[in-house]
Amino acid sequence: MTTPSNAATSGSIGERIDQLITDAGITADQDLIARILATGIGLGLDEAGRLDLKITSAALTEMRSAFRLFAPYELTPKVTIFGSARTRPDDPLYRAAADVAAALAARGWMVVTGAGPGIMQAAAEGAGPDRSLGVSIRLPFEEKPNALIADAERVVAMKYFFTRKLMLVKESRGFVCVPGGFGTLDELFELLTLQQTGKAEPTPIVLLDAAGGTFWEGLRRFADDHLIPSGVISPDDLERVLITDSVEAAASEITGFWRNYDSLRWIGSRLVLRLCAEPTDEEIASLEREFGHMATDGRIVRTGPLPQEVRDDDRVDRPRLVMTFDRFRVGDLHRVIRALNAFPSAPPASPPEEPHAG
Repeated sequence: MTTPSNAATSGSIGERIDQLITDAGITADQDLIARILATGIGLGLDEAGRLDLKITSAALTEMRSAFRLFAPYELTPKVTIFGSARTRPDDPLYRAAADVAAALAARGWMVVTGAGPGIMQAAAEGAGPDRSLGVSIRLPFEEKPNALIADAERVVAMKYFFTRKLMLVKESRGFVCVPGGFGTLDELFELLTLQQTGKAEPTPIVLLDAAGGTFWEGLRRFADDHLIPSGVISPDDLERVLITDSVEAAASEITGFWRNYDSLRWIGSRLVLRLCAEPTDEEIASLEREFGHMATDGRIVRTGPLPQEVRDDDRVDRPRLVMTFDRFRVGDLHRVIRALNAFPSAPPASPPEEPHAG
């Protein structure tokens, strides 16, 4: 077993950590478990302040609880729906959130929410208790988790926003944002930042409004009038987002994103794109003509599983295309994926399988 080489794990301490892991009966990923334990001991050796230790302890405890909540549904595709806790049941936005959740649940998806009132409750109602999961936040002035999720015991409560946001994003393969306040906008902008910087794999993001609503169009105008002219975002940064007031268009955007695109993996400078259907030579040639400029050598090639993928048993049954991708163009990956989904060889849209961790 390998543990980090620092004062916390040198000599007998590292050996005792290894023995503790063995005695506990842990056999998988022993190196990572050792690193977690060694980091805790390191904090003690650093004489970290009590507040720092409380934050660390609470964060780990909360993440463990959330991981356990989501674990039974690992193979079920999930969509997170964000929106205001203040939206009332008679608001058209409430109905829109419930309807899009119901449409996605009917297609085999689970709906993840912040487990509160308003839009979060609407989404849980639309999906139903068997298709809903909640990650709530403990606040002194907000209501408790909505009863629909709480009664089904499919909710985990968080003290910190950062751990809550991690779990609301980590487990989902699509996102729907319904108009809301600071919290909703914070969640949206984090999604956009993760996509823009390549810190998260491409996923569909829908900004859903009520019929005839202009909330999200106002955001587009702000981007067009201020953000793009000032150079702080690229002109195509919002192209990866669908703004709509149609529940059907929103649901189709989420599921259609996975029509042919399965997953991706970076292996060194090579980008491996896994597909659901074998592409034709003509389709690959058309993809290379349109997106070859994003590859450092201009080429997109068909290949079998790479050695690293075989070693990890990582989607080895899927057709794949490989390109040496210019990482400065990572924000353009959505365009490539949409082209893959438009291939005539692509299968009909259906709920995706959850990819293995890569």
